[in-house]
Amino acid sequence: MMNHTLFRMGQLAALGALAVLGLIDVQGGITAEGVDVGLWRVATAIGTAAVWLPAHRPDSMFLPRAGLVLGAHSLLLTAFLHRRADGDSIWGLAESAALLGVLMVTARRGRTLLAVPAVAVLLMAVSATPLRAGFSPSQSLVYCLMQALAGTAAIGIGVYLRTLEGNRQRAVDAVRAEQRAEFARDLHDFIAHHVTGIVVQAQGARFIAEQDPKRVLLALEQIEQAGAETMASMRRMVGVLRDSESRPDAPLAPIAGVGDLHALVEQFTAAGGPPARLHLDADVSGLAVEVSTSAYRVVMEALTNARQHARDATVVDVWLTRTPTHLMVRVTNDGPAPRPQTPRDRQGYGLVGLAERVRAVGGRITVGPGVGGGWVVDAVLPLEWSES
Repeated sequence: MMNHTLFRMGQLAALGALAVLGLIDVQGGITAEGVDVGLWRVATAIGTAAVWLPAHRPDSMFLPRAGLVLGAHSLLLTAFLHRRADGDSIWGLAESAALLGVLMVTARRGRTLLAVPAVAVLLMAVSATPLRAGFSPSQSLVYCLMQALAGTAAIGIGVYLRTLEGNRQRAVDAVRAEQRAEFARDLHDFIAHHVTGIVVQAQGARFIAEQDPKRVLLALEQIEQAGAETMASMRRMVGVLRDSESRPDAPLAPIAGVGDLHALVEQFTAAGGPPARLHLDADVSGLAVEVSTSAYRVVMEALTNARQHARDATVVDVWLTRTPTHLMVRVTNDGPAPRPQTPRDRQGYGLVGLAERVRAVGGRITVGPGVGGGWVVDAVLPLEWSES
């Protein structure tokens, strides 16, 4: 939400700057060639700005296509006006600025194969606009070089931002893959635990079969229940890893779940963080392993972020609420909200991986400033996990 607000403010500022440049163009004689040509030039500037200002998705097909059309149109307009230039008109500052914007966003967000020719045409169009003013050859050369340098700078900014976004997306994909593998390792440990129990119970049943047949029946029931739980967890693991790359198996280790939250909260407070309090509104025993471990990971990541970003907080509250269909996890602190990150800031990926973990079990998570201040992490995990 905050980034969206900043983007809107940037749009308004850019629109205001283009409006000022448009007024300068009008006062400088942009309409001196006649009403028809003047309207043509004004419409070109507005159309170019309309392509540049909106938000565009990465790898856009529209941007390079629009850039090719706008660049070719601008070159055509320049060729037409160059023959009629008398040295008293202005070449169109608003259109030049908007073309620079289109050049930057095309280099940043355009589909690669089409962006290269589009950027070339747009750079030629930007560089050639001073020819409309009817300067002397030496003056035209100077102004054209200035425009070319500005266009090159716009391309450089676009490519730099494109590289940052690409690096971040690759990092996000790596975190998601790691989170899926970690989730699978948790289920792997759970399955191994139950299979080991099944083997032990089956071996014990062999020895007591002749002495106490009733105990054999009880052991068989326990084996059946453990086997059913193991098969269900195995299906869930296959669903999670359906589109993931194979990962090496991890050593067997106990799985941390909601039963370990008391120790986690105590460790957080003992480590020098703000005092943390755990509130359980209902019985949270008997949860499915993926729900229990995911709830634990939500709390662990939220506490880690509180230690790093909410050092001025005086208390951290952890709430677990169980309904017939969902487990709700909320972690709040009363510290100030972190400042918005800029593209150059080093961005963490813990919340990205956490969101992927929660989505893997069919849940949802929201993170943001609280209504009354502070910072809130809310996660809702379904108790009945769906493979779809």
